[in-house]
Amino acid sequence: METSELEQIDKTVKGWLRESRDNVLRKIDTRLTVNTKTSRRDLVTNIDKQNEKFLVSKIREFDPDAKILGEEGFGDKVTSSEGRVWIIDPIDGTMNFVKQRNHFAIMIALYQDGVGELGYILDVIGNRLLSGGPKLGVFDNGQPLAPIENTSLKDGLIGLSGPMVLNNDFNMVDIAEKSLGMRIYGSAGIDIISVLRGELVGYISYLKPWDFGAGKILCETAGLEITAIDGGQLGMLSSTAVLLATRNAHRDVLTIVGK
Repeated sequence: METSELEQIDKTVKGWLRESRDNVLRKIDTRLTVNTKTSRRDLVTNIDKQNEKFLVSKIREFDPDAKILGEEGFGDKVTSSEGRVWIIDPIDGTMNFVKQRNHFAIMIALYQDGVGELGYILDVIGNRLLSGGPKLGVFDNGQPLAPIENTSLKDGLIGLSGPMVLNNDFNMVDIAEKSLGMRIYGSAGIDIISVLRGELVGYISYLKPWDFGAGKILCETAGLEITAIDGGQLGMLSSTAVLLATRNAHRDVLTIVGK
C-alpha cells in the first residue's frame, strides 16, 4: 500500500479507537455479563462482544472486501493470509477488565498478503496508544517512539506468562532468574507496550493472532525481535509460544531455551 493510503487508514482507525474507548468507558461500571470460554480463567464479557461487533461493523463499512479475524468470532473464518486481513482483539486482558477495571487493551492490526502494514495497541485506562507500521514509523500517543536500548536479559525486567513459569515451560524459571525480575501483567497488549517503551526487555507467552498481530508489526518496525519461542518464524495466523525482546535479550533467552 502507498504511504498516502496508509495515512488515511491510520487516521480512520484512530477515530474508531477513540469511539471504541468511549464506548467501553461508558459501560465499565455497569453490571457485566461474564461467561467462560475454555476455562474459568478464560473469560468473555458482553463488553468484549459489543466492542468486537462495533469494530467489525466499522471495518465492513470502510473495507468491505477485506477479511476480519476477531477473537470473539464476529468476523470471518480466516485460513489464509492472502489479501487484506484485519485482526482485532476487542478487550485484551479480560480477566483484568473484570476484576480490576484496569490493565487491558484494544488491539487492531492490518495485514496485506501476510505483511504487516499497520498496528494499534490502546491502553484503555492509561489512554496510551502505540501505533504505526513499517512505512509510517511507530508512535507513542502521536509522538515518534523513543529509540529502544538494546538491553540484555540480565540488565532488565521481563514480562512472562504465569502458567509458563509455574510449569517451567522452556526453562522459564531460569529465564526469570537470569533477568532483574519478572512481571506478569495479564494482558499481552500491556506487556507489548511496556517492551516498546523500554520498561521491559522482553515478553514471553502463549499467544494467538489477535494477541500479537498488532504487536508484531510495531515491534518489527521498532527494531525488536519477535519470533516463536525457539527462534522460528512467526506467521500472522500462528498460535504458539511467542518471544519478543530486544536483540540482546532475545539472544539470551534463546540460549536458555535451548539448554
